[in-house]
Amino acid sequence: MAIQLGGGGLGVKRHAYPQNAEMNITPFVDVVLVLLIIFMVAAPLATVDVPLDLPQSSIAPTPTPAEPVYISVRQSGELFIQNAPTDIASLPALLLAQTKGNRDNRIFIRGDEKIEYRRLMEIINLLQEQGYNKVGLIAEQRDR
Repeated sequence: MAIQLGGGGLGVKRHAYPQNAEMNITPFVDVVLVLLIIFMVAAPLATVDVPLDLPQSSIAPTPTPAEPVYISVRQSGELFIQNAPTDIASLPALLLAQTKGNRDNRIFIRGDEKIEYRRLMEIINLLQEQGYNKVGLIAEQRDR
């Protein structure tokens, strides 16, 4: 039993298969992904870990950022600065003492999820009136 794929004469197609003009990029993608993995593994190893005795610098070191101040608000409306209970009237004085007068100090507000938005805005507005503009809200990371 024999199969004939095409005639042997001139001008006659050799194969009945259509030509595939598309480029197969699968091997290229495989190589790129392998290179990506190699660089991801090698990048942490490229850090400098040579023990040296470095020379002294005549420039004063930059001060380390101040420890942030935490303001906590419970659902019942109780207000705390760091771990000390306070009220909204004495908050500016305690905040000034905690930050040592540094208005660039970071202030983080921790509020119970059931407190009124109005209460939270009172505290944020008070902080802004006192000149504290680096205010952040703390949230708990949700489990996925």
